[in-house]
Amino acid sequence: MTPPLNRSWNPGLCGFALLTALATLGLLAAGGLVTSHGAGMAVPDWPNTNGYNMFFFPFSQWVGGIFYEHTHRLFASLVGLLTSVLALWLCGAKARPWMRNLGIALLAAALGVLAAWPRRWSDALVLGLTGVALFGSSFAWPRCGPSPRWLRRLGLAAFLAVVLQGVLGGLRVVLFQDQIGIFHATLAQLFFALVCALALFTSRWWQNAASAPADFDARRLSSLVLATTLLILVQLILGAWMRHQHAGLAIPDFPLAYGKLWPPMDAASVALYNQQRLEIVSVNPITSFQIGLQMAHRIMAALILAAVAACAGWTLRRLGPKSALGKLALLWLGLVLAQALLGATTIWSNKAADIAMAHVLGGALCLALGTVQCLLWFRRFLPATEGRGEGVEGPGASVEGGKWRPSLLAPRHSTPGFLRPVRPT
Repeated sequence: MTPPLNRSWNPGLCGFALLTALATLGLLAAGGLVTSHGAGMAVPDWPNTNGYNMFFFPFSQWVGGIFYEHTHRLFASLVGLLTSVLALWLCGAKARPWMRNLGIALLAAALGVLAAWPRRWSDALVLGLTGVALFGSSFAWPRCGPSPRWLRRLGLAAFLAVVLQGVLGGLRVVLFQDQIGIFHATLAQLFFALVCALALFTSRWWQNAASAPADFDARRLSSLVLATTLLILVQLILGAWMRHQHAGLAIPDFPLAYGKLWPPMDAASVALYNQQRLEIVSVNPITSFQIGLQMAHRIMAALILAAVAACAGWTLRRLGPKSALGKLALLWLGLVLAQALLGATTIWSNKAADIAMAHVLGGALCLALGTVQCLLWFRRFLPATEGRGEGVEGPGASVEGGKWRPSLLAPRHSTPGFLRPVRPT
């Protein structure tokens, strides 16, 4: 039986969450181009751009590495704006007073900056326009009820994550520390997975999906999907470590490594590698640690490919290729295969910037798709509850098979309502 449409589903909110996820993917692409072109320090100051307010930087100076770094900053600002709106939208009409108060505060701050530092008129203008936008939009803000507390907290976590991500990016420039870039890149991948999860949680399918018997075999399969997703996260951390230590071509050949299955890593061999290698992006000599890091990256790629193939095969045998999870499992396997090819092509092309960027995006999509599958498996195990949902912030429940299922957008409690059975009234 097909579940009826849950009236608490907000298509606008779901579409906006999807837009935020797509913008985040674009931001990852912009960040990948910055690293691939070695343009991370093309703009040496932050939050300004060569002394200008970021939003008033002359277009005539968008040249060379400055173009990639400045575009990355503007894209990051857009994603920050979208994430802020998404977090506020999850609060529904309750966000209106906050928006008005914050808008007034920003307008006051703009006047203060203009009075104290007249030369910083551009900063005052940005603050003032932001304040006017917040104050004005509060009167036209959607009057929908707030999402459940756990979903609002996820929205707040996304907002805090994007703020932290911006600060880490700025500190990477100000402190000139490659190690901060590793955390910056890792948090970017996690943030993308979180925004994709928010898009899933606000979808109609998530609210109306049916549960299924949670037998032992299904739980083992879901555990394998979770473990594989965690492996992908570790692999992305290794990749970020390589890119920010300039080890992307520490080994210039593939599938062999310096003509062997496992390259010698003694001091004499490394010295010979540094003599012979054709690295064009990094000017630093490679070390045995960087060679070992890339070998670990290759081994992890093989493990992930095997694990994803096992997940896909097991899912297809259990649910069939026409099921949603079966289709996602096949897509996951295809993405991982394409990602492996992109990794090899990155080496064969001597780390071409566009291919390296595509490799970064492929890793982000693999992590996000694994995260979505983990959540979908979890959703299947949620038991159908009897009784009427006790939502007071939105319509109560959807009906399936003669049973009431509380809406995910209904409960006010911090624990999701579908975990709390409610007796019929």
